[in-house]
Amino acid sequence: MEDFKSVLKGEVVINAPIEKVWELWIDPVHIKNWNIISNEWHTPIAKNDFRVGGKLYLKMEALDKSDGFDYECIYDNIIPFNEISHVGADGRKTKLDFEETPQGVKVTESFEPENHTPLDVQEAFCQSILDNFKRYVEEGS
Repeated sequence: MEDFKSVLKGEVVINAPIEKVWELWIDPVHIKNWNIISNEWHTPIAKNDFRVGGKLYLKMEALDKSDGFDYECIYDNIIPFNEISHVGADGRKTKLDFEETPQGVKVTESFEPENHTPLDVQEAFCQSILDNFKRYVEEGS
């Protein structure tokens, strides 16, 4: 996204049809199963009003409840099977690109970083979630 202030990225290639990748990305029942940083975390609440102007709400927390946070955003662009973009409650922009390639569906997440966490930690967080998504889709969800 050319209008981002600064951009961090994560990327995976998933061996599955684009329709399956898309559906598992947007369905809150599935989001709760793959939106995980590590085995010590989970997403107990996922709500998704998937339309331009609709809101995504995620509650992520450590299994022992020692840490956690809420994530909210409003969708500002949706091109089915191609692109999703949204603006978080804090004003940061995120864009997801879904591209069919001979190797599978490439999912690229580009996002504006927040100011309180080191950039490498934010990028690793994003990549971890994308890696979990890839495993979830490919292992048969």
